[in-house]
Amino acid sequence: MFGRDHDVPLDRGDLAASGDGAAHAPAAERYILRLYVTGMTPRSAQAIKNLRAICDEYLDRHYDLEVIDIYQQPALTKGEQIVAAPTLIKRLPLPMRRLVGDMSNRERVLLGLDLVPAPDPKN
Repeated sequence: MFGRDHDVPLDRGDLAASGDGAAHAPAAERYILRLYVTGMTPRSAQAIKNLRAICDEYLDRHYDLEVIDIYQQPALTKGEQIVAAPTLIKRLPLPMRRLVGDMSNRERVLLGLDLVPAPDPKN
């Protein structure tokens, strides 16, 4: 099952959206992602742009991305232990992971999403 492809508006309205993405995810795995941002700040916009680019390249429409403005929808942060924004939570596939920042460190994001193998500590 594939999700819908929507652009995320960067206005004061609701930033929640679903997205589709691109190429290296295991065949049947569906990624469920939530990105928590703070309004329409440049850092929030950069995190959305960076994450969408990674998803488009690596997940080939096998993902759902929900962007949540914590100022507009504070109830959606309940129980999520959000202490900084932007924060990305990868719910599925397990294990669940959290990444904080503007998602500009591509290698760290790929590692956090389990899209690349962890570096061998012996090297």
